[in-house]
Amino acid sequence: MEILNRQLWKYMCLGLILMLGAWSTQATSRSLQDASMYGRYERWLARYGRVYNDVDEKETRFKIFKENVAFIESSNKDANKPYKLSVNQFADLTNEEFKASRNGFKGHECSTKTTSFKYENVTAALPATMDWRKKGAVTPVKDQGQCGCCWAFSAVAATEGVTQLTTGKLISLSEQELVDCDTAGEDQGCEGGLMDDAFQFIQQNHGISTETNYPYNGVDGTCNTKKEAIIAAKITGFEDVPANSEKALLTAVAHQPVSVAIDASGSDFQFYSSGVFTGTCGTSLDHGVTAVGYGVSDDGTKYWLVKNSWGAEWGEAGYIRMQRDVAAPEGLCGIAMSASYPTA
Repeated sequence: MEILNRQLWKYMCLGLILMLGAWSTQATSRSLQDASMYGRYERWLARYGRVYNDVDEKETRFKIFKENVAFIESSNKDANKPYKLSVNQFADLTNEEFKASRNGFKGHECSTKTTSFKYENVTAALPATMDWRKKGAVTPVKDQGQCGCCWAFSAVAATEGVTQLTTGKLISLSEQELVDCDTAGEDQGCEGGLMDDAFQFIQQNHGISTETNYPYNGVDGTCNTKKEAIIAAKITGFEDVPANSEKALLTAVAHQPVSVAIDASGSDFQFYSSGVFTGTCGTSLDHGVTAVGYGVSDDGTKYWLVKNSWGAEWGEAGYIRMQRDVAAPEGLCGIAMSASYPTA
């Protein structure tokens, strides 16, 4: 009996040792994974110059970073997605934080009035592809920073485009002027606004100044009337593209860069890196961007070429290709719901 008990005790001890060994191996594996991820985090911090207030915030941001990396890597393993995500400059932000600081289109304030559409009766065949960058009508990608004034960047990009088409001169115009000076109506600087209201302001103000004269600083400021008075470009008005028609939008974009509003609230949009974006998105318009062309990818997918204002590190050097001619009349992410362009 005593021998039997000793053997049982021996096996129990052996089992315990094996269990502890397994736990130890798992813990070591986890700690190695965490160490590897933390090293990646440190390299990311160095690349983007991130500095936090204290150790607690750094640890909190690490947890968010780790979750975002897992999301990005999981998405990129999906062979059915024709686009890729990357660990970009927004990887330490939750999706809620990201939306709050970057998306400032007041979709709920959109006007219901209709304007004329000068391209309505165009009968000539449209180009199969269009890229206004190649025609010298698009300035380099800009970065709105943590100011929700995407509406100003979108309106300025469209105004830069029509100015180049009418004068032959590509001039970088001032978003900061709109942020500081266009505050009498719906447009409220970093708190959001509408492209149509920005066009209206530029028209009523008899033009807009240059980026050089009235540079961007990414915060709400007091209107500098002296700088505002130095006009570099003028428009005669603006027109809305008939809503919920990608065909009408195509006609407009074939003739000039066009301001468009989209639902850019998803994590896929936050981390978009390359390819034709077909991702999940709704039609709650929250971000103003500029359609500067269209085309067809190598696999035959039609797309819109869209200029964003999140810097050249994001997406395809600051641009995104978004699937075109989808089943929904609103277009992917609502791109055909609230498009407009300045006239000159």
